[in-house]
Amino acid sequence: MKFMSTRLAATVLASHLLIGTAHAELDVKVSYLGQFIDQGPVLSNLFPEPEDSGLRGAQLAVDDSNTTGKFLKHHYSFTSAVEEDPAKLIEAAKQQYAQGLRYFVANMPRASLLQLQAALGKDAIIFNAGSYDDTLRNQDCRANVLHTLPSRAMLTDALAQWLKARRIGKVLLITGSTEEDAAYAAAFKRASKRFGIKIVDEKSWTFETDMRRTAQREMPLFTQAKEYDMVILADERGDFGEYVLYNTWYPRPVGGTQGLKPAAWDPVIEQWGAAQLQSRFVKLTNRRMNAVDYAAWAGVRSIAEAVTRINKADPASVFAYMTSDQFELAAFKGRKMDYRSWNHQLRQPIPLVHSRSVVSQSPQEGFLHPTNELDTLGYDKPESSCKF
Repeated sequence: MKFMSTRLAATVLASHLLIGTAHAELDVKVSYLGQFIDQGPVLSNLFPEPEDSGLRGAQLAVDDSNTTGKFLKHHYSFTSAVEEDPAKLIEAAKQQYAQGLRYFVANMPRASLLQLQAALGKDAIIFNAGSYDDTLRNQDCRANVLHTLPSRAMLTDALAQWLKARRIGKVLLITGSTEEDAAYAAAFKRASKRFGIKIVDEKSWTFETDMRRTAQREMPLFTQAKEYDMVILADERGDFGEYVLYNTWYPRPVGGTQGLKPAAWDPVIEQWGAAQLQSRFVKLTNRRMNAVDYAAWAGVRSIAEAVTRINKADPASVFAYMTSDQFELAAFKGRKMDYRSWNHQLRQPIPLVHSRSVVSQSPQEGFLHPTNELDTLGYDKPESSCKF
């Protein structure tokens, strides 16, 4: 785009009003750390994960931040390390830390993220943009780790709210064979109890059959169960879920990891100025923006928003502002977003999408909360076991 968007222009104007005309020349360095994980062969190869997921989201956020920053004499620079071996990745992060970097956007599994946090100094600020793990927001939480990717509990709560709102009370739950699938299923079970959804039957996918030719014959038999209103899938890798749609024993809708999907971000989101973000991303990368890209983008933009507002770039000041009740992040979801004080999870609405459009967005209307209805998604403060 040859012109600055209305949203960015408003940010610049607000920044001038807030911090006056005297701006310190600030240089903010951000590191992106990505652990490339070979998922192995999957039964459905229709939707492969881009190898640069997350990296390109962080890159776009640096570009966006410099668009605003040049008016304030703030400059953002970007370095990255992507490794398959977590030990090599953490060693690269330690070298970056020794060179003075303190802001890290991490796309890595739970175990690697905890190792990274332990290896860096406590003044490092780490954004979790790659792990949905609920324990990272509870018993394994760390004070200097902020989560821009929603937890599995947030995703499944968003789906369960929609089920309740649409009076879909009975579901069949099908769980894949991986640890991640089991974690997603556990999160949905928690959400179903929370919002009064009955799981009438559970099935485990333990087959290694290629369903591309046999789904129409095999899936109806596999999904025979007590009568249900909807099928919920826990298949994060995509081993079988795509073949369940339209092949269930009862002609019912499908949701969860496939079908009607709760997502941090999806290419079909276009409201609230999101079309501008989507087009900038496509122009930069020649592909569509996914949830990990969005989470990495939100991490970098959180840093830039704090630096813009306080006109400081030292980690202590930026972290204090980001975790205060004054912080707000405008991130194309129709709501100002901020970080929960008890586990540093970014509060955010959760769109419910399918391949062509947004169906709804949670929190659903009527799900109330004493302070912030976004806290009906995921672990609320009284439920949290996080102890910093």
